[in-house]
Amino acid sequence: MQVDEAKVRHIARLARIKVTDEEVKTLEGELSGILDWVEQLGEVDTDGVEPMTRVVAMTMKQRDDVVADGGRADDIVKNAPVVDDHYFVVPKVVE
Repeated sequence: MQVDEAKVRHIARLARIKVTDEEVKTLEGELSGILDWVEQLGEVDTDGVEPMTRVVAMTMKQRDDVVADGGRADDIVKNAPVVDDHYFVVPKVVE
């Protein structure tokens, strides 16, 4: 894919990057090369290949999904300066 000067300037504006005229010419070639490489990836036959998150297959450790109240309200609020019935008391900030 060929990237022209207008496209480079548009991308730079979206990225909020200031580029000089010399940098635009350099970026044209670099961005075109990157996009050509990405197009080559589309030619790879990936039929039958499972998506993966890492090279070595492994299952993630998971805990049981159990509904609980936590039972730790006292521990959670013990360092709070002001507490009322296991709730943090803070100054009013909205009128």
